[in-house]
Amino acid sequence: MADDSKAKVIPLHKHSGSLRRHPSALAGPVDQASGTQAAAVVRDLGERRGSAGSTGAAEPTPSEFARRVSGVAAFLRERITGDYQVDEFGFDPHFNEAVVLPLLRVFFKDWFRVEVSGIENLPLDGPALVVANHAGVLPMDALMLSVAVHDHHPIQRNLRALAADLVFDLPMIGPTARKAGHTMACTSDAHRLLEAGELTAVFPEGYKGLGKRFKDRYKLQRFGRGGFVSAALRTKAPIVPCSIVGSEEIYPMIADVKLLARLLGVPYFPITPLFPLAGPAGLVPLPSKWHIAFGEPISTSDYEAGAADDPMITFELTDQVRETIQQTLYRLLASRRNMFLG
Repeated sequence: MADDSKAKVIPLHKHSGSLRRHPSALAGPVDQASGTQAAAVVRDLGERRGSAGSTGAAEPTPSEFARRVSGVAAFLRERITGDYQVDEFGFDPHFNEAVVLPLLRVFFKDWFRVEVSGIENLPLDGPALVVANHAGVLPMDALMLSVAVHDHHPIQRNLRALAADLVFDLPMIGPTARKAGHTMACTSDAHRLLEAGELTAVFPEGYKGLGKRFKDRYKLQRFGRGGFVSAALRTKAPIVPCSIVGSEEIYPMIADVKLLARLLGVPYFPITPLFPLAGPAGLVPLPSKWHIAFGEPISTSDYEAGAADDPMITFELTDQVRETIQQTLYRLLASRRNMFLG
């Protein structure tokens, strides 16, 4: 396992959404590896195994496949030597593309069969604040949203999600979340990411959304005090409402055992039809059909200086975003056949 202390910590560009590379990174073959190449080799191996029974499957040429294998070897060498780069939040793009995203795509493509619409509402460059509904007991919606942005955006931008402190206190999960580009849900971190030109995601319902019961599905909870709106106003970043259908059904929560939640130090202890009665099998999410819809951006560039400190402005913008997401959820729900077929 690589020693993260050797990794170069690279400050974020302002309004660039990218990492600075150390000049030496341009010289050696090790640094020419890409996480995308590593993930591509895994896909190619699967295609080769299944090519005998497939029709019209495109198989990479031997030279292309060899190049990708070489890329994987170089990528692994970076891991071992610690010769890779992270930004000030701990984001490791190679790790994200080679490890995190390929694992999440299994759920995105094959399990939840996620449809994405409105991706053109995300900017090609510069900052934007994506505000989405939050549900499903476990934050699978945040993970699927990151895949949707990366894989469907024309230039495959990375989404930097703001998550609860509890996520970063968990062993293995916390460091992985950092490497995948996410950070704590606080106004200061949101401001820094937007100032750096990053696509940033926030889920204002928080635990109230994640832990709501199945009977209250797709009814948005309160959006907090509007801290995300203040960050967008200060940085003049557009706000993009995002509505996610499908996440409410993955773990239908029928009860919350508050005593157990307090004993375990967690926000809620869910009882679902399969958990905890079915044991570990109850942790497998149900294969609901998902749709992620990005709405039209709400501009903040016309607001005067000091608008971020005006509670009436932040309240009005917060309410506008919330209402937009809620109405889009109703529209998407009205057009689907059922929760598993879409």
